[in-house]
This record gives sequence, structure tokens and C-alpha cells, in this order.
Amino acid sequence: MKPTKQLHDLGQSLWLDNITRDILDNGTLKSYIDELSVTGLTSNPTIFDQAIKKSALYDPAIHDGMARGLSGETLFFDLALDDLTRAADLFRPIHDQTKGVDGWVSLEVSPLLAYDTATTLAAAKDLSSRGGRPNLFIKIPGTPEGLPAIEEAISAGVSINVTLLFSREQYLAAADAYAKGIERRIAAGLPTNVGSVASVFISRWDVAVSTKVPEDMKDKLGIAIAQRTYKAYVDLLATPRWQKIKQAGYNPQRLLLASTGTKDPKASDILYIQALAAPNTVNTIPEATLKAFADHGEIKGVMPPDGGNCEEVLAQFAKAGIDIDALGEQLQSEGAAAFVKSWNELLGVIESKSAVLK
Repeated sequence: MKPTKQLHDLGQSLWLDNITRDILDNGTLKSYIDELSVTGLTSNPTIFDQAIKKSALYDPAIHDGMARGLSGETLFFDLALDDLTRAADLFRPIHDQTKGVDGWVSLEVSPLLAYDTATTLAAAKDLSSRGGRPNLFIKIPGTPEGLPAIEEAISAGVSINVTLLFSREQYLAAADAYAKGIERRIAAGLPTNVGSVASVFISRWDVAVSTKVPEDMKDKLGIAIAQRTYKAYVDLLATPRWQKIKQAGYNPQRLLLASTGTKDPKASDILYIQALAAPNTVNTIPEATLKAFADHGEIKGVMPPDGGNCEEVLAQFAKAGIDIDALGEQLQSEGAAAFVKSWNELLGVIESKSAVLK
């Protein structure tokens, strides 16, 4: 049995952290579903920037969009929705079989809106409506300004992937926003066809401290943060509040482990996939890491629901001068800025291609 199938059978969903028109057209995505147990997909501005920049497959659609008067951001979302609705249709049988637990694809609102609650909410509703698929997540950053938009969007029936979470505290705030939105739906007697995941980024923690800690502490901070957050997630699922949400017929928000490609060239290329195996979670996995795990992966155990020794490990980092809380806030801010940079580069690529095609 392939290691990817073993993870799937353990109860962890593997979602591809990539989308290009190429993998849709040439059957690669379908083969990942059939052969590597991939059950969902995520996208972000960086992924689309690379996809459109490196492929001529988008050129006819860009030309067609221009003929219809589209440009810039409007043209991009037209291209992205073309790709993601096709992917959503591939994953739809999984979505239906799992009653909405799995089989999702994700599209991010403009990163320029990360600190604008009202416009984020309006954009999320618009994109969800245009996508017209029950298994399309709209990604909203879990920034303080994003949290009210997440609650409102969930309440309004928009399924949300809360992105750019880094710490346990940020995760808990996102989970609370989701729960508040669902509680409003329960009170109003609305349908239960709303889903959510909370995406906690892992590897960036290790990148951030790689030059600040001794060699024997490298590549351990992200895993400890994941373990701490997983404990909070397990504890939350058992609370009366979340049991009530489940009893009302809603799928509780799932914990998603993101940024799980190894950045340290000295470390195992499947470091985070092996360390973060856990039931009832999602791992979004870069394409190269997916292939590596399918080739030589091995499940050596699961994340302990009680957090294991994560607090001891985190105490060691604190002793080494790492302020975990401050770093979590810094990483969220830097993550938002990085997506803005990719977004601007993406719109630049579309603009330059449009000029050439004109």
C-alpha cells in the first residue's frame, strides 16, 4: 500500500498545494486522485503567479477575457475560477461521498484586502457565487480584521478556508469566528451545507529561527507549534459548544496543516509529512513533496492528541531567546506582505501578457 493511501486511511486528507492548467489538461491531477489518494487542492497568489507566468495555456483565455473587456484583477479571477471549477468537479464525487468533509478546492480573496473587513466579506460572497460549486472554499486571512469577515461569511453560507494562521492563539481565534457564524445559522434554522478549515503554516517557523538557534534545535519549532495547535483542536472538538455544532448537522471546522514542504536542504524532504500525521486533519502538500512521500514515505506514528512534549520543546526555544507569541504575529504579518508581493507580480504578468496578445 502506498504511503499516501496509508495517510488517507489514517484519517488525514492530502490536498495538493498547487494548481496549473497543465495538470488539469494532461490528466496529472486526475492521476494524483486515483493513484496518490489526493482528495482536495489549495491555491494562492504565488501558485497562480507561477502557473500563468510559465505556461502559454492561459494565453487564449487572457485574449478572450480582454475581448470581453476584462483586465487586471477581474481577468485574473476569471482565469482562476476556470481552473478551480474544473478541479472542483474532479473532486466532487469525494465531496459527495464524505458528505462535505473532504473534496474541497480553495480560492483566495485579493491579499490587498487582508486588513479590510467589509471589502473582504463582499469579495468572498462574490467569488463564492461566481464559482457556483458546493466544494469551493474562499480563503480569508485569519488576521484580526479578517476574523469578523470570516464569521459573517460563514453565517451567510460561504464556505471558508481560514489562511495565514501561525500560532495556537491565532487558530483558536479563527475557530471561534467559525463557531459564531455557525451558531447564527443554527439560531436562524439555516441549511447545514457550510464548511471550513483553519490553515496553520508550519515550515516558516523553522525558516525564521534557522540562524538563531543551535544546530540540534533546527527544524523542531514548526513541529512543536503543530503539536500544540493539534492539542487545542482535539480539546476544542470535545467541548459542548462544538458538540452542539456537530449535533445540529454541521461538519466541524477541520485543522489544516499548511506550508509542509521542507525548506532546509539538510533535512528530510518528507520531514513534516511524517511528523504531522494525524486523524481528522488535512495536510496541504507541495507537488514535489507529494511525489517524494509516495516514493519513500513511511508513517512512524501519529501526532499525540495531548501535545506530547511540545511545551518542553517550546520552553527550550524561549530559553534560547525566541519570543513565540511575537514571532507568530510577525510571521502572520510577513505572510500577508508576501502574498501582496506575489499578487502584484501576478497582475504584472497578466498585464504584460495582455499587452503582447493585444
